Amino acid sequence: MAAKLKTLAEQVIVLTGASSGIGLCTAQLAAQQGARLVLIARSTRVLQTLVNIIGHSGGDAVCIAADVAVREEVLGAARTAVGRFGRIDTWVNNAGLSIYGRLDQISEADGRRLFDINFWGVVNGSLAALPHLTGGGALINVGSELPDGDLPLQGMYSSSKHAVKGFTDALRTEVVEVDHAPVSITLIQPAAPDVSYPWQGRAPMHAAPELPAPALDPMLVAEAILRAATEGGRDVKVLRSASALTPSASGLMPAASA
Repeated sequence: MAAKLKTLAEQVIVLTGASSGIGLCTAQLAAQQGARLVLIARSTRVLQTLVNIIGHSGGDAVCIAADVAVREEVLGAARTAVGRFGRIDTWVNNAGLSIYGRLDQISEADGRRLFDINFWGVVNGSLAALPHLTGGGALINVGSELPDGDLPLQGMYSSSKHAVKGFTDALRTEVVEVDHAPVSITLIQPAAPDVSYPWQGRAPMHAAPELPAPALDPMLVAEAILRAATEGGRDVKVLRSASALTPSASGLMPAASA
């Protein structure tokens, strides 16, 4: 059964990692198009500013402090979303963390924390969202282009994104192809975005890493996410662009998005 997806103006969208980068751009763009938003991050300091801006512009948004690595907190966020807006139409698992360094130099604690956020955060968000999407809706997981080509010093990050792709493919098979649920499950695979993303990770190196040029405008990823929310899709690659970050996004962007 094909998913029945609404226009953005009709949707309630839950978005993790909403306080910077791709998440912040997605929140801003969705609000501009009339979506009601539930914005999730570990800290609501920046999110509350964004909620206020959206409200002053006539939109409707709420922010929730939650660690995506903790399933109960994610389930609680889903309950809050339904309690506030009555339903969930699209859930976007965007929260992410990176680590730069050789695999033999990354501590076990850092590696586990990366997987807790990048992989288990997607698992937790997906399992929290699906019971609320059974009547039709979209689940969108933000992965990476790296599963199709690894980069040096990003082995642990790339491994987590391989896991995200594997989980998303398996979930789609079970939910859509076996159960025939009217849910669209999309994996967004962006190139490295032009945000302060590298600095939110641990980097056991003497020099800061540099992302491949040209960097990707995160607004392009936001646009791809919102197209998936209204049109569906399977695996969506977002290629690099040298275009500049929009001023509205850069004015609010802090250093961490998870």
